[in-house]
Amino acid sequence: MKTALRVLIAGVVVLVLLAYMCTFTVRYTESAVRTTFGKATEQSVKREPGLYFKAPWPVQNVTTYDTRVRLLDLKVETQQTRDNRTIAVEAYCTWRVTDPLRFFQKFSSAGERSEEHYARAEEALRASLRGAAAEISNYSMEELFTTTQGGSKLPELEAKMFASFVDKRDQQNSRLADYGIEAVSVGMTRILLPQEVTKAVFDRMRAGRERLAREIESQGQSQAQAIRDKASADARRITAFAEALAQNIRTQGDLEARPFLAQMNDNPELAVFMQNMEFIRKMPARTATLILPSSLPGFDALMPDYVQRTRAAGQSIPGLVSGKTNENVLRGENPLREPAAPAAGGNQ
Repeated sequence: MKTALRVLIAGVVVLVLLAYMCTFTVRYTESAVRTTFGKATEQSVKREPGLYFKAPWPVQNVTTYDTRVRLLDLKVETQQTRDNRTIAVEAYCTWRVTDPLRFFQKFSSAGERSEEHYARAEEALRASLRGAAAEISNYSMEELFTTTQGGSKLPELEAKMFASFVDKRDQQNSRLADYGIEAVSVGMTRILLPQEVTKAVFDRMRAGRERLAREIESQGQSQAQAIRDKASADARRITAFAEALAQNIRTQGDLEARPFLAQMNDNPELAVFMQNMEFIRKMPARTATLILPSSLPGFDALMPDYVQRTRAAGQSIPGLVSGKTNENVLRGENPLREPAAPAAGGNQ
């Protein structure tokens, strides 16, 4: 019983070893190349996922490649711009294996394992990427780094780097497509500036900002001067209009005052007296007590002895004409007013 069990276990082990040696699997993210005595044809490529059979080694061997996108970094590379400025560039590329047969034929000399093939391919890709980074020499620093929105040519540079990377040929005049490789993208992860270049860039940026500030300040001054000129012109126009209006008012007042002035010139003493009477008439009400010296103009007429002092001085009281007495004047009657015309049909 124990012997039969041992034979069964040995048979199972042998079957497992045979299955391992005679079969292989391909995942959906992989492609495989099955070689016979180191040679492969298009029928040797297995792209569909599943279980496949092969002859035991060394008759047939299988090399599996991952068809997913891979990343390759290029460390700091010193480049020269068109205006002779030195910059350091860190670039990258993403790639994948699209033709496993060509990839195997190109890099199988590096070893039997796929990792060794990847390492040899990355050496070629790194050289191509280094050559693509040389496209920086076609641009100046001002074109790459600018303060104007959308003015930088970095996207254009990366597009040219990608085209150069794809079309780059090696010493055997082979391109990436001949390697069985597809380039997905090419770009720059970082651009480093040496200290002297950084200072020059900052100085140029500062000069650009100062120039922009001067332009804005000049525009502001021009607008301010235009506003001041307009305000001055408006002020002169308003002043001229006001002066003309005032002159018209003065002229009208002079015209209206001319008959009164002529009348006052006929009897100036009466005119002064009437002004005094008008002043007294417009004094505050009786409830107010106002104490003023009699020496003020017009107030001497309020003194009780005003009439006697005037007669004693030998002066005639203004308004004592046409039979009018000083009492009539004091009652506010105007001696210059012409007597009213008699009613119609009355006695003359």
